[in-house]
Amino acid sequence: MNSPYKTIKSLGVMCSGGDSPGMNAAVRAVVRTAIGLNIDVYGIYKGYAGLLEGNVQKMQIASVSNIVQRGGTILDTSRCLEFFTPEIRQEAAHILCRKQIDGLIVIGGNGSFQGAMDLHREHGIPVIGIPGTIDNDISGTEYTIGFNTAVQTAMDAVDKIRDTASAHARTFLVEVMGHRSSWIALQVGVCTGAEHVVLANEVIDYEKIAGDIKKGIERGKTSSIIIVAEGEKAGLSYQIKEVLMKDFNINVHACVLGHIQRGGTPTALDRLIASKMGYAAVHALKDGLDAHVTAIKKGELTMVPLANCLQGKDDSLSFEVNLIYALGI
Repeated sequence: MNSPYKTIKSLGVMCSGGDSPGMNAAVRAVVRTAIGLNIDVYGIYKGYAGLLEGNVQKMQIASVSNIVQRGGTILDTSRCLEFFTPEIRQEAAHILCRKQIDGLIVIGGNGSFQGAMDLHREHGIPVIGIPGTIDNDISGTEYTIGFNTAVQTAMDAVDKIRDTASAHARTFLVEVMGHRSSWIALQVGVCTGAEHVVLANEVIDYEKIAGDIKKGIERGKTSSIIIVAEGEKAGLSYQIKEVLMKDFNINVHACVLGHIQRGGTPTALDRLIASKMGYAAVHALKDGLDAHVTAIKKGELTMVPLANCLQGKDDSLSFEVNLIYALGI
């Protein structure tokens, strides 16, 4: 439900949760678009925690110069568990009121969007979400800022690891990020020609993994790559390694890529989509639309209700899963 329409004279923009490449491009687009529309724009540093501390600064065009190519976020970010408390959200609403900030643009993932939704429902704050997470796990949109860069980074690393795997006739388990999502693992598996992909939170079929490795050997392959989605806790690849070595006598090496997937220069696709989303978010607030998210549907930018973006995607329905089965990965 939209808040009663009011003219937006000023807005705040923040990044919340885990950082993702392209956030700076989105911040740049928000700032430049808002100023072009004669809307004052305030950067809220360190996410919801920074808002509660009053860490808010007015931004100018110069504030976002030379940031589009940078990873991370110039606004910094944080995870603020206190924000799930109604009394804390009430204080945040009071701070926005005292700072004379009429609307809020939140760049982040599911938890960040839930905080924005609660602010809207409880205090009528006009909010727009921009999906920024490398996991690409937000429902309501086909794409989140940072996902393409994370896949490219992981793919480059796997290509290098395969060189070593081939030189030494070894099998490598390469663990990629994805707390509750397999999207990075799925696309990296397809793009690197992996022998097997272990999805997040699935029951691990060790017989299948070992069988896929042995089939490759029978075809004359001297090395194999297994992509592992980390799941709830990083280090799953080491567990798989121990079982394969102990129960199947397969010599395996594990490599956890970790946070290198979050950093680095954003790809052209991430910069472009982030810029489009930042522009659209400001215009949505200006036009009286709130509690919505900038989203990609069938390759096109659109706005979807924020309430539709609070659940994770279902990996089992993804095109990539069917593609992996079709390719015999």
